[in-house]
Amino acid sequence: MPKRVCHHCGQPLEIPDSAIGDNFPCPACGKDIMLPPDSIANREKIKLTVLPPPVENYSAAQLSEIAKKVIANVQTVIVGKEPQVTLAIAGLFAEGHILFEDVPGVAKTMLSRAIAQSIGCTFKRIQCTPDLQPENVIGEFILDPTTGRPDFRFGPLFAQMVLVDEINRASPRTQAAMLEAMGEGMVSMDKVSYRLEKPFMVMATQNPIEQEGTFRLPEAQMDRFLLRLSLGYPDAAEEKKMCERNQTRHPIETIQPVSNAAEILKCQRSVREIRVPSEVCDYLVAVVRATRGHPALRLGASPRGSLGLFHAAQALAAIQGSGSVSAGNVKAVAEVVLAHRLLVRREAQTDYADTATVVKEILADTNLSLLNKPGETQ
Repeated sequence: MPKRVCHHCGQPLEIPDSAIGDNFPCPACGKDIMLPPDSIANREKIKLTVLPPPVENYSAAQLSEIAKKVIANVQTVIVGKEPQVTLAIAGLFAEGHILFEDVPGVAKTMLSRAIAQSIGCTFKRIQCTPDLQPENVIGEFILDPTTGRPDFRFGPLFAQMVLVDEINRASPRTQAAMLEAMGEGMVSMDKVSYRLEKPFMVMATQNPIEQEGTFRLPEAQMDRFLLRLSLGYPDAAEEKKMCERNQTRHPIETIQPVSNAAEILKCQRSVREIRVPSEVCDYLVAVVRATRGHPALRLGASPRGSLGLFHAAQALAAIQGSGSVSAGNVKAVAEVVLAHRLLVRREAQTDYADTATVVKEILADTNLSLLNKPGETQ
């Protein structure tokens, strides 16, 4: 007969051949040897939770140091324009997209290239024309002659830094193809979603003067841009310096990266840790809500505008080396974050030439005394 050991009491025993595989009680303890021991049967299941390694974020001083290093590097290409360059880096740190709206030839494209090269990220340029198709931007399936299977060829939108030049010259269908990428950080094609590599940022340009052959960006697309910036013409001293720098070759050809994608991602995570005091958040919300009730506007800022203003103010505070957002930070970015999201009523255009004028008026009228009186916020 086979010999066994009872796993309940440890007593050796012999089992008849006919009882192998059946319930058989132990002669010593009387328990069925086919049952698991009590210590196992009553044991609770152990749940293993795998925690990610702790991530140490940058301090405000470290964020400021990295930002100033990138800004200084960009300014080896872009003469002057420090406020605009600083706001562009704030947009990068806030994980937003930027619309450069200005006349031709004021370095909109060059600023985008300089930022991309300064942070060592992949860069692609899309030159928009009315016949540009969505597959020219996203990519398309091409039949592989060797395997006979369709192979997806990634379009220029799969770079980390994407310059969309003259975006208002692309058709509405092509403009809409970029909405998912800008909003969700992914691209869907033929029931398959492709995650875009981070950091991901779209920098688009458009000319507000020449409108022939263009397609106005819809409000849904304008709302996807965190900032709208205008560079303007340089002054005489800056223009002279620009000419001297470009005497032999363009500075963009020699610019070297001073950061990398991993460092920028860590900066973006760290910016979210910048503290926003409750009273400053109240002020921010009051400014945004005032756009919805202003008599000169037929469209106010959306909740996405509130979030954009919140994160842009965090990024600007970090660049300045502050661990806390102030009302001054909110005021500094309010115009570039909110103005492009608003629409002025036709009958009010004589008093308000553009939406930036309305934002300035709201900032002047919304003072800190409203913070203690929630019922009086606009």
